[in-house]
Amino acid sequence: MPDMERDSATTERLTKLISQIATLTKDGQLRWERQAGSAHRYARWNNNLLILGPAAADDKHLPRYLFITPFDSPDYIEVNSEDKELGSHIVDLFQQVESATKDEPPVDPFSVDSTILDRLIK
Repeated sequence: MPDMERDSATTERLTKLISQIATLTKDGQLRWERQAGSAHRYARWNNNLLILGPAAADDKHLPRYLFITPFDSPDYIEVNSEDKELGSHIVDLFQQVESATKDEPPVDPFSVDSTILDRLIK
């Protein structure tokens, strides 16, 4: 996938964002979870869903990506490891998240939650 043209100010802001996510992860302030039956990791942060995914967890050569979307909007940001300027940051973040979640049990973020049903069905 070719990189889209991006101005240097946007690249700098994205670099800072990825760095902030990595720091929060390293400090344990951002809690990532392993998705059951998947190599993906996800976290909730500032009313956003963050998904960090590889095509497969055991192949270090496959692209990784960071996908961020607000809970209240269809907008999103996606940066992948094939990006010439930001790709290494995604790989580093992936390694930090892998380390932070290696001993965590997998969860199903899409399982039926009775509290959500209670809010929807009155």
